[in-house]
Amino acid sequence: MSDHATKFKREPAEQRKEALIQATLSLIAEQGLQGATVRAIAERASVTQGLIRHYFSSKEDLITAAYDFHMRRLTDMTSAPADGDYSTARLRLATFVTTGLTHPVVDPGSVSLWAGFLNKVLADDKMQAIHEQTYRDFRDRLESLIADALNEVGIPASPAELRRLAIACNAVVDGLWMEGGALPYAFEPDELPKIGLASVGAIIGVELTDLEQRQT
Repeated sequence: MSDHATKFKREPAEQRKEALIQATLSLIAEQGLQGATVRAIAERASVTQGLIRHYFSSKEDLITAAYDFHMRRLTDMTSAPADGDYSTARLRLATFVTTGLTHPVVDPGSVSLWAGFLNKVLADDKMQAIHEQTYRDFRDRLESLIADALNEVGIPASPAELRRLAIACNAVVDGLWMEGGALPYAFEPDELPKIGLASVGAIIGVELTDLEQRQT
Protein backbone atom coordinates (compact mmCIF):
# COMPACT_ATOMS: atom_id res chain seq x y z
CA MET A 1 0.00 0.00 0.00
CA SER A 2 1.37 3.43 -0.93
CA ASP A 3 2.04 6.15 1.64
CA HIS A 4 -0.68 8.22 0.00
CA ALA A 5 -3.25 5.44 0.43
CA THR A 6 -2.25 4.85 4.03
CA LYS A 7 -2.59 8.55 4.84
CA PHE A 8 -5.95 8.66 3.11
CA LYS A 9 -7.24 5.82 5.30
CA ARG A 10 -5.86 7.20 8.54
CA GLU A 11 -7.08 10.77 8.28
CA PRO A 12 -10.83 10.07 8.53
CA ALA A 13 -10.27 7.96 11.66
CA GLU A 14 -8.31 10.78 13.33
CA GLN A 15 -10.98 13.25 12.32
CA ARG A 16 -13.69 11.08 13.84
CA LYS A 17 -11.74 10.71 17.06
CA GLU A 18 -11.26 14.47 17.24
CA ALA A 19 -14.97 15.00 16.61
CA LEU A 20 -15.75 12.77 19.60
CA ILE A 21 -13.23 14.66 21.72
CA GLN A 22 -14.70 18.01 20.69
CA ALA A 23 -18.21 16.80 21.52
CA THR A 24 -16.96 15.63 24.92
CA LEU A 25 -15.29 18.97 25.63
CA SER A 26 -18.36 20.98 24.68
CA LEU A 27 -20.55 18.91 27.01
CA ILE A 28 -18.11 19.21 29.91
CA ALA A 29 -17.91 22.98 29.41
CA GLU A 30 -21.70 23.24 29.47
CA GLN A 31 -22.70 20.62 32.06
CA GLY A 32 -19.59 19.38 33.83
CA LEU A 33 -18.28 15.84 33.74
CA GLN A 34 -21.64 14.41 34.75
CA GLY A 35 -23.14 15.72 31.53
CA ALA A 36 -20.63 13.91 29.32
CA THR A 37 -22.43 10.58 29.14
CA VAL A 38 -21.76 8.19 26.28
CA ARG A 39 -25.28 8.80 24.99
CA ALA A 40 -24.90 12.58 25.13
CA ILE A 41 -21.50 12.47 23.46
CA ALA A 42 -22.84 10.28 20.67
CA GLU A 43 -25.80 12.60 20.13
CA ARG A 44 -23.60 15.71 20.14
CA ALA A 45 -21.19 14.14 17.61
CA SER A 46 -24.05 12.64 15.55
CA VAL A 47 -22.63 9.12 15.78
CA THR A 48 -23.64 5.82 17.34
CA GLN A 49 -22.51 4.84 20.81
CA GLY A 50 -20.82 1.86 19.19
CA LEU A 51 -18.49 4.18 17.29
CA ILE A 52 -17.28 5.66 20.59
CA ARG A 53 -16.47 2.16 21.85
CA HIS A 54 -14.64 1.48 18.58
CA TYR A 55 -12.18 4.34 19.14
CA PHE A 56 -12.00 4.46 22.93
CA SER A 57 -11.84 1.51 25.31
CA SER A 58 -14.10 3.26 27.82
CA LYS A 59 -15.71 6.59 28.60
CA GLU A 60 -12.84 7.24 31.02
CA ASP A 61 -10.40 6.76 28.14
CA LEU A 62 -12.32 9.35 26.10
CA ILE A 63 -12.42 11.82 29.02
CA THR A 64 -8.66 11.44 29.47
CA ALA A 65 -8.03 11.98 25.75
CA ALA A 66 -10.26 15.06 25.81
CA TYR A 67 -8.34 16.57 28.71
CA ASP A 68 -5.01 15.92 27.03
CA PHE A 69 -6.28 17.47 23.78
CA HIS A 70 -7.60 20.56 25.55
CA MET A 71 -4.47 21.25 27.58
CA ARG A 72 -2.09 20.75 24.65
CA ARG A 73 -4.25 22.94 22.45
CA LEU A 74 -4.01 25.81 24.95
CA THR A 75 -0.22 25.52 24.99
CA ASP A 76 -0.05 25.36 21.20
CA MET A 77 -2.34 28.37 20.80
CA THR A 78 -0.18 30.39 23.18
CA SER A 79 3.16 29.27 21.76
CA ALA A 80 2.52 29.46 18.02
CA PRO A 81 2.54 33.29 17.63
CA ALA A 82 5.79 33.53 19.63
CA ASP A 83 7.50 31.30 17.05
CA GLY A 84 7.22 34.02 14.40
CA ASP A 85 9.98 36.21 13.01
CA TYR A 86 10.54 38.88 15.67
CA SER A 87 13.29 41.43 15.98
CA THR A 88 14.13 40.66 19.62
CA ALA A 89 13.86 37.87 22.17
CA ARG A 90 12.01 40.27 24.45
CA LEU A 91 9.35 40.71 21.79
CA ARG A 92 8.96 36.94 21.48
CA LEU A 93 8.41 36.69 25.23
CA ALA A 94 5.98 39.62 25.18
CA THR A 95 4.05 37.97 22.35
CA PHE A 96 3.80 34.74 24.33
CA VAL A 97 2.45 36.55 27.39
CA THR A 98 0.05 38.70 25.35
CA THR A 99 -1.31 35.73 23.40
CA GLY A 100 -1.87 33.79 26.61
CA LEU A 101 -3.98 36.64 27.99
CA THR A 102 -6.20 37.43 25.01
CA HIS A 103 -8.98 35.69 23.11
CA PRO A 104 -9.19 32.90 22.01
CA VAL A 105 -6.85 31.56 24.72
CA VAL A 106 -8.72 33.55 27.35
CA ASP A 107 -12.23 32.21 26.96
CA PRO A 108 -15.07 31.37 29.38
CA GLY A 109 -15.40 27.92 27.83
CA SER A 110 -11.76 27.10 28.49
CA VAL A 111 -12.05 28.08 32.13
CA SER A 112 -15.28 26.09 32.45
CA LEU A 113 -13.45 23.06 31.09
CA TRP A 114 -10.56 23.58 33.50
CA ALA A 115 -13.01 23.76 36.42
CA GLY A 116 -14.96 20.77 35.13
CA PHE A 117 -11.85 18.61 34.99
CA LEU A 118 -10.25 19.79 38.24
CA ASN A 119 -11.67 17.26 40.71
CA LYS A 120 -10.91 14.38 38.37
CA VAL A 121 -7.36 15.60 37.85
CA LEU A 122 -6.81 15.50 41.60
CA ALA A 123 -8.27 12.00 41.93
CA ASP A 124 -7.08 10.21 38.79
CA ASP A 125 -3.44 9.25 38.25
CA LYS A 126 -3.62 9.37 34.44
CA MET A 127 -5.25 12.77 34.45
CA GLN A 128 -2.71 14.04 36.98
CA ALA A 129 0.13 12.78 34.77
CA ILE A 130 -1.32 14.66 31.80
CA HIS A 131 -1.68 17.81 33.90
CA GLU A 132 1.91 17.56 35.09
CA GLN A 133 3.27 17.01 31.59
CA THR A 134 1.29 19.81 29.95
CA TYR A 135 2.18 22.17 32.80
CA ARG A 136 5.86 21.35 32.30
CA ASP A 137 5.58 21.81 28.54
CA PHE A 138 4.09 25.27 28.99
CA ARG A 139 6.52 26.26 31.73
CA ASP A 140 9.54 24.98 29.79
CA ARG A 141 8.50 27.03 26.78
CA LEU A 142 8.12 30.10 29.00
CA GLU A 143 11.47 29.39 30.69
CA SER A 144 13.21 29.21 27.31
CA LEU A 145 11.74 32.56 26.28
CA ILE A 146 12.75 34.14 29.59
CA ALA A 147 16.29 32.80 29.21
CA ASP A 148 16.59 34.28 25.73
CA ALA A 149 15.24 37.65 26.89
CA LEU A 150 17.65 37.81 29.83
CA ASN A 151 20.57 36.78 27.66
CA GLU A 152 19.66 39.50 25.18
CA VAL A 153 20.02 42.24 27.80
CA GLY A 154 23.04 40.69 29.49
CA ILE A 155 21.42 39.49 32.71
CA PRO A 156 22.99 36.19 33.89
CA ALA A 157 20.67 33.56 35.34
CA SER A 158 21.43 30.05 36.58
CA PRO A 159 19.18 27.10 35.65
CA ALA A 160 17.74 27.19 39.17
CA GLU A 161 16.98 30.91 38.87
CA LEU A 162 15.39 30.46 35.44
CA ARG A 163 13.18 27.71 36.85
CA ARG A 164 12.09 29.97 39.72
CA LEU A 165 11.34 32.84 37.35
CA ALA A 166 9.36 30.59 35.01
CA ILE A 167 7.25 29.22 37.88
CA ALA A 168 6.48 32.74 39.10
CA CYS A 169 5.67 34.11 35.64
CA ASN A 170 3.56 31.06 34.83
CA ALA A 171 1.55 31.67 37.99
CA VAL A 172 0.88 35.26 36.93
CA VAL A 173 -0.28 34.25 33.45
CA ASP A 174 -2.42 31.40 34.81
CA GLY A 175 -4.08 33.61 37.40
CA LEU A 176 -4.92 36.36 34.93
CA TRP A 177 -6.10 33.76 32.39
CA MET A 178 -8.48 32.29 34.97
CA GLU A 179 -9.93 35.67 35.97
CA GLY A 180 -10.29 36.74 32.35
CA GLY A 181 -12.25 33.61 31.51
CA ALA A 182 -14.36 33.62 34.66
CA LEU A 183 -15.15 37.36 34.45
CA PRO A 184 -15.00 38.16 30.72
CA TYR A 185 -16.72 41.56 31.06
CA ALA A 186 -14.77 42.77 34.09
CA PHE A 187 -11.70 43.92 32.15
CA GLU A 188 -10.91 46.23 29.26
CA PRO A 189 -9.87 44.43 26.04
CA ASP A 190 -6.14 45.09 26.55
CA GLU A 191 -6.09 45.27 30.33
CA LEU A 192 -5.02 41.72 31.14
CA PRO A 193 -2.17 41.64 28.58
CA LYS A 194 -0.84 44.96 29.88
CA ILE A 195 -0.94 43.72 33.47
CA GLY A 196 0.69 40.46 32.40
CA LEU A 197 3.51 42.20 30.56
CA ALA A 198 4.18 44.61 33.44
CA SER A 199 4.12 41.79 36.01
CA VAL A 200 6.29 39.34 34.07
CA GLY A 201 8.70 42.17 33.23
CA ALA A 202 8.93 43.13 36.91
CA ILE A 203 9.59 39.53 37.94
CA ILE A 204 12.44 38.99 35.49
CA GLY A 205 13.76 42.56 35.57
CA VAL A 206 13.24 43.28 31.86
CA GLU A 207 10.95 45.89 30.29
CA LEU A 208 8.30 44.18 28.15
CA THR A 209 5.60 46.82 27.68
CA ASP A 210 5.03 48.57 24.35
CA LEU A 211 7.53 46.35 22.54
CA GLU A 212 5.18 45.85 19.60
CA GLN A 213 5.80 49.47 18.59
CA ARG A 214 9.56 48.90 18.64
CA GLN A 215 9.68 45.97 16.23
CA THR A 216 11.76 46.73 13.18
